[in-house]
Amino acid sequence: PGQHVYMYMPSVGLWTSHPFSLAWSDEQPEFGGEKGLPMARQDIFAARKAASMSLIIRRRTGFTDKMYRKAELSAGGKFMTTAFVEGPYGNQSFQSYGTVMLFAAGVGITHQVPHVRDLVAAYANGMCATRKVTLVWIIQSPEHLEWIRPWMTQILGMDKRRDILRILLFVTRPRSTKEIHSPSSSVQMFPGKPDVGALIGKEQERQVGAMAVSVCGTGSLSDDVRAAVRGRCEGSEVDFFEEAFSW
Repeated sequence: PGQHVYMYMPSVGLWTSHPFSLAWSDEQPEFGGEKGLPMARQDIFAARKAASMSLIIRRRTGFTDKMYRKAELSAGGKFMTTAFVEGPYGNQSFQSYGTVMLFAAGVGITHQVPHVRDLVAAYANGMCATRKVTLVWIIQSPEHLEWIRPWMTQILGMDKRRDILRILLFVTRPRSTKEIHSPSSSVQMFPGKPDVGALIGKEQERQVGAMAVSVCGTGSLSDDVRAAVRGRCEGSEVDFFEEAFSW
């Protein structure tokens, strides 16, 4: 979790590589031999693993704008091309903290989803000190949930997820109140922006062990979270982590 890669895509930007947070990664075995033929036991264990990496990229100027326009002009809004990836770099773990709060705005969720998966898996295996994880994601529209739906479906199906994870979704520009509904007590949706200070304060009242507060989002969100943590440091152990949003 907390990793990033440098991507070089010659068909979009010939001489430049660009950093992006790694939102999701999977490894699947790459079996050799003809389809349908039995494989020896040693062949199965020697099989290579093909890695897939997923990034959520926001359209801005330059490279990301060219990528967007290339997809827009392609059939179905998708295109295939050759790309080179350097990394991943960085590695940050919150497994030593009893309580973890993860704040994200928009595509800043790419930094937090890997942490959620890592902590839930470690908790289920009895491999971490973490006992409470709260993910706070601020989006403009419920449609943005589609960005991470496949990955979140996997996380929500993980063993012991309900014992440790709570998800709070804040929709700042809902078209109607009908769009705001909470699937369960552990996954709740609200209209408008969150009261960051109140959320952190409420979590501190039930804090277990040391607490980590991480944010990846707009400058204003980072400022709000930082100020809230600074104002509540006395009397409890709280560490603040900020991830650059410009990627």
